[in-house]
Amino acid sequence: MATVFSWSVNQMYTLDTPDPGFVVNVLWTLTGTDGQYTASIDGNSQFTVQEGTFIPYQDLTPEIVIGWVQTALGPQVIANFEANVNGQIASMQNPPVSPENTPLPWAQA
Repeated sequence: MATVFSWSVNQMYTLDTPDPGFVVNVLWTLTGTDGQYTASIDGNSQFTVQEGTFIPYQDLTPEIVIGWVQTALGPQVIANFEANVNGQIASMQNPPVSPENTPLPWAQA
């Protein structure tokens, strides 16, 4: 089964300049689900003033903000994050073998 990815916005930090409610930092989560297994990573993206791109805070939607985040990250970083989430899921599906602390054979109690 293929992993289905979804993005969510957890928090946004704003400044009142150059416009009221100008978003300067977005805290987000990328979640991947593959059957019964779910894994995620959190991150944050910072933004600076760009001419002509201001959208009033009350008009923002999750899709707009996630679009900003994805554009800022770029496709290679997104692919790396998705690989990270897939690695977490793979570890859940096939847990790695952990070494055991085995008593020394000559130290019989």
